[in-house]
Amino acid sequence: MAKEADAKIKLQIPGGQATPAPPVGPALGQHGVNIGQFVTQFNEKTKDSQGMILPVEISVFRDKSFTFIIKSPPAAVLLKKAAGIAKGSSEPNKEKIGKVTKAQIEEIAKIKLQDLNVNKLDMAGKVIEGTAQSMGIKVED
Repeated sequence: MAKEADAKIKLQIPGGQATPAPPVGPALGQHGVNIGQFVTQFNEKTKDSQGMILPVEISVFRDKSFTFIIKSPPAAVLLKKAAGIAKGSSEPNKEKIGKVTKAQIEEIAKIKLQDLNVNKLDMAGKVIEGTAQSMGIKVED
């Protein structure tokens, strides 16, 4: 029989750069998890995604063991990287601060498809386009 999770912890950590400092240490420490073991395992699994913000879902069990699932980076992070901008627009309906192509949207949609609540690539593309629009990024053909 599978172990039942005692707690679920969701964090966003830069790939390959987890440290015992906040937010990782306090979030895991309060559940009695071996922080050093998590940091080592996370950094090993994400060494190819250096610096990219990665959501991680950690399941902590009664015996203080844990498992974790690394999800794809947030769409906003991928869009900022594709558009070459540091942050989104403060007035996205008036001020457009970057541009991405339909091809870039499709690439991001392929990366995000497994984590979105759609099952077709064209629908995932529309979700990513909506995120781009809300950030003040213009989508071009």
